[in-house]
Amino acid sequence: MIVLGLTGSIGMGKSTSAQMFVDEGIPVYSADEAVHSLYTGAAVPLIEAAFPGTTKNGKVDRTKLSMVVVGKPKALEKLEAIIHPLVRAEENRFRDDAQSRDARLIVLDIPLLFETGADRRVDKILVVTAPEDVQRKRVLERPGMTPEKFDAILARQTPDAEKRARADFIIDTRHDFDVTRAEVRKIIGLLSG
Repeated sequence: MIVLGLTGSIGMGKSTSAQMFVDEGIPVYSADEAVHSLYTGAAVPLIEAAFPGTTKNGKVDRTKLSMVVVGKPKALEKLEAIIHPLVRAEENRFRDDAQSRDARLIVLDIPLLFETGADRRVDKILVVTAPEDVQRKRVLERPGMTPEKFDAILARQTPDAEKRARADFIIDTRHDFDVTRAEVRKIIGLLSG
């Protein structure tokens, strides 16, 4: 089974690209979706204990949690120490399930692939990218996003140029979806053929 790590900075098109792999029948694990699930499940009591007042009605209030950790390195480290092991356990379950189904190729969609060392757990790396102005426009159109929050997120991520330098495959997502889909299909053909 070949494990393809999919990554890219915020606003580069990871989710769209990941969905294209799903559409082609390739199992995809999303670290972001795992976090969302954990924020309504196993992580809730742990986060409430570490950051009192950031949960409500059995789920993490992402806005409150963001206010507590964004721009505060020690708080962010504390949160990551809670979340990363839980996300890794979910990833391991996904891998085991894919292996039991004899999957030839799986995709791990991990935004912080390099930052967390997850690049050491994959066989190949796909980086999705776009020009800075396209990225900024996409991100600032998101609800609740501010230039300050965007800059804080970018500051924690490996620069796009470095990601591209470490990639086995690169997809420039500034083009229309058909171009991206064709690139996804090409990668699937190369890795699972």
